[in-house]
Amino acid sequence: MPHFEIHATDTARAKAFYTGLFGWKFDPMRGAEEVEYSLISGPGIAAPLSGGLMKRMGPAPEPGMPVRGCTLTFEVADCDDRYTWALAHGGAEALPPTDYPGIGRAAYVEDGEGNIVGFITPAEGEE
Repeated sequence: MPHFEIHATDTARAKAFYTGLFGWKFDPMRGAEEVEYSLISGPGIAAPLSGGLMKRMGPAPEPGMPVRGCTLTFEVADCDDRYTWALAHGGAEALPPTDYPGIGRAAYVEDGEGNIVGFITPAEGEE
């Protein structure tokens, strides 16, 4: 996967959420001001992977609806810590932290913008 995009109705709120959750930074992309497009950098984002966040073009999915596109899952040091942080900062439970033998501990939250994001702490020796 070389590139991913996160769509948000409130780009400032989404940037704050993902900065706190993953430590990401957002830099406006020249020539894409109309759609408030920002390039993402920070932990877990390095070549060949790139990411962007942009203004949603249309209505956001209703809360509680099933997955509305792809779900991206990012590696974190402590799944439970990130899950707790997400819920305290505007995220909503999609799937609480769950152990998957031989894979790791994973959780999923709704980011407040209608997107589902996952995070996983790999099982020992599974990174």
